[in-house]
Amino acid sequence: MAALTGPGGTAVATFWAAFCAATGATGEPVDVYAFGDSVGMADALVDLVLTGTKRATAGARADYLEEGAVPVVGDHAVVLRGDGSPAAVLRTTDVRVGPLSSVDDAFAWDEGEGDRTRDGWLAAHRAFFRRWFAASGRPPDEDPEVVFERFALVWPPERADG
Repeated sequence: MAALTGPGGTAVATFWAAFCAATGATGEPVDVYAFGDSVGMADALVDLVLTGTKRATAGARADYLEEGAVPVVGDHAVVLRGDGSPAAVLRTTDVRVGPLSSVDDAFAWDEGEGDRTRDGWLAAHRAFFRRWFAASGRPPDEDPEVVFERFALVWPPERADG
């Protein structure tokens, strides 16, 4: 379970409390995170979520092994902007684990990035995972195990999926 402490923790806790009060949700979010590996990428990707373009994400399975369990359907997460401020609450709607190369056209489209094609998705994500593996001190892997997650935007209410 994600802690609602640390940098931005008060803002995240307040954001989460507003979501819970309005929806009847209880407990804490399973995760609190920013997309990508830079402030700019985090902001750009959360903006895609808030405009309705992005409804999927993919992360290295190795990251989940270190940080905690793979998400399950129904989990809630708070997504942050690059500055650490809370921007959205997501609810997991589908999860699949498989090699990076197993991405399909529908998932690439749902992730909402770039030209939204499978080929474009693979090129961008191979580059991202090369950076991720290098930054984490792991040996490179051109076809890592990936957690493919689809989600619904459930907060803020004026942007939430119907």
